[in-house]
Amino acid sequence: MKKKIKIAIDGPAASGKSTTARETARRLNYLYIDSGAMYRAVTLKALREGVPTDDEQAVAELAQQIRLEFRQDDDDTVLYMDGQDVSREIRSPRIVQHINPVAANPLVRQILVARQRELGREGGVVMDGRDITTVVFPDAELKIFMKASAEERARRRVAELTERGVKADFQQVLADIRQRDQADFSRAHGPLRQAPDAVVIDTTRLTIEEQVEQIYRLALQKIAALTD
Repeated sequence: MKKKIKIAIDGPAASGKSTTARETARRLNYLYIDSGAMYRAVTLKALREGVPTDDEQAVAELAQQIRLEFRQDDDDTVLYMDGQDVSREIRSPRIVQHINPVAANPLVRQILVARQRELGREGGVVMDGRDITTVVFPDAELKIFMKASAEERARRRVAELTERGVKADFQQVLADIRQRDQADFSRAHGPLRQAPDAVVIDTTRLTIEEQVEQIYRLALQKIAALTD
């Protein structure tokens, strides 16, 4: 029987992590988990309930109470929050503008990291985020760090929002991405950084298919080495 491994993928916003991780999981018949979606969902819940996102204790209580479930729907992974599909709503600019204090909240991170570890405990999982290779799964058999220029990432995010019918200004999106990068790299808990043993993939000039193929081949090599 082939061993099922944990594949951990980190990188800044809009570097291609989620789409690539989702497709890689599909090809391997693994579970895909978007850890960032979990923080987005907590942010959404706080906004809905009128809880200031910088109120650490109150937001942590929401994170403790929230019910999150990933379900496979055709070729996509859908996130349900308290029984409701919020996959589209958590991608709105409103969430991006309010997520930083939630993502930096040490109490929230502790709660969600514990859930993420439980989801991937048996292997057979592809998880992407900011601290998956360094905090959540430092023992992952395959670690990937994806990066791309800020301009290319802003272009991708504008295209994604436009496809969903959301108007977006390139310069504003670029500013938001740079602000998010600064917050991700500098926060005290779970900062974004490259694990020493991570394979670096610059996606600036790569298609999604090329990104997936690289990671898929690396995964097959790891699986073969562990199965022999």
